Amino acid sequence: MKLIFAGTPEFARVALAQLHVRGHEIALVLTQPDRPAGRGLKLQASAVKQFALEQGLALAQPRSLRLDGKYPEDAAAARELLASTQAEAMVVAAYGLILPQWVLDLPANGCFNIHASLLPRWRGAAPIHRAIEAGDTQTGVTIMQMDAGLDTGAMLLAQAIPIETVDTTGSLHGRLAELGGHLMQQVLERLASDSLRPLPQPKEGITYAHKIEKHEAAINWTQSAAAITQRIRAFNPFPGATASLNGETLKIWLAEVAPGTPPAHAEFGSILAVSTMGIEVTAMNSIVNITQLQRPGGKHLRVAEFLRGFDLQPGMAFETRGPLTSQPAPAPGPPAPLSWRA
Repeated sequence: MKLIFAGTPEFARVALAQLHVRGHEIALVLTQPDRPAGRGLKLQASAVKQFALEQGLALAQPRSLRLDGKYPEDAAAARELLASTQAEAMVVAAYGLILPQWVLDLPANGCFNIHASLLPRWRGAAPIHRAIEAGDTQTGVTIMQMDAGLDTGAMLLAQAIPIETVDTTGSLHGRLAELGGHLMQQVLERLASDSLRPLPQPKEGITYAHKIEKHEAAINWTQSAAAITQRIRAFNPFPGATASLNGETLKIWLAEVAPGTPPAHAEFGSILAVSTMGIEVTAMNSIVNITQLQRPGGKHLRVAEFLRGFDLQPGMAFETRGPLTSQPAPAPGPPAPLSWRA
């Protein structure tokens, strides 16, 4: 099938690679403009751009697709380019630009989105992070027919996967990316056979996965150990949860809920015990055991290695600054079947 593909990060690259290897004609790839990254803030191509260049695919990087927006010249050029492809459909995965109505109307069969949640739960920009942060026990991928709303389109295919207690956003991301490409291929096969049956999203259970902001990273030790460890896993690998100790901001990469409760007199954030198995810290009626962390400019280390170069003692205390919650965390969603097909 002749396709336009729009996406930017690794999640999108995985889907693009799967569609390419399956023999679909990728007439045009859209991705975000190169952005400064790394310590030197050098311009860096997106994962999707790198793949497109490696495969010799036609590529465009408009700054906007809005004809009435800040960069109308980019949008006008993109409109002409997209129309010239005469694509049968457009596949979108974590593109990062809003698609105006003229884009949604342009492909013969419309635009399809690969979304990393079981809609309508976790519409929005950061569904993987927010599902882990909220303590959900499952998530998945939904393929939807795009409309003008924010992830409100009719569902075409979805599949659930469990969120394991050790999952981070990084580990879950990889599984969901592979699943997304697989489901998108199935949707295109059903489109070719005229067997798609769109299903409107339920009006109940809608939640929004707001964009992750760096200021959310600071751990507030007045939360429960369960809430803190969920956020640590959700913010691994980006932006990384942080905790300040004696003026130094440490990255906390992994932690677990320790058995027992802290002494009645212990202040939030105080270090109760230090060993090669972890650093136990007081939280709300519970204890967090930190197992992997990092100093500024240092390496990501397991606690046994970290303690060789950093003197931590019981009685020290982390600062308790930081938001209690990044957003009101909805209760975990109801169980869903492993898969459904509209």
